[in-house]
Amino acid sequence: MKYSQWIGILAAITLVIACFIPWAYYPDVQKDFTGFFSENNQYGRPGKFFIAFAVLAIVFFLLPKIWAKRWNLLINAIIVAWAIRCYLVFSACYNGICPDKKSGLWLVVGSAFVMLLMAVFPDTKLPQQKKNG
Repeated sequence: MKYSQWIGILAAITLVIACFIPWAYYPDVQKDFTGFFSENNQYGRPGKFFIAFAVLAIVFFLLPKIWAKRWNLLINAIIVAWAIRCYLVFSACYNGICPDKKSGLWLVVGSAFVMLLMAVFPDTKLPQQKKNG
């Protein structure tokens, strides 16, 4: 795809921004949880992970090397797996209380899948082979 690296970079920036947006509202504690805040840090800080891997993915999107595109595929697959894990953890019901899913959680999952899709179809120019004739 012609613009895959730029769409992937835009999705990575969206992923970073989504870490600061509320992911879920928990009515029992009356608080919004984000990628950097959860009550008593029960769910950790997945925003740190997403920012580190998004920066790494942006670097690999910008490098015009085949090995960078292959590593980018691995990095983005890990990001998608972690986004699915965060979705399951932050949206799960407990003790009969179900949190309200907020837009940040959906942005994290959506941008992670867009990044993976753009890593699957990189815009690379392969060197031309010499014709023996």
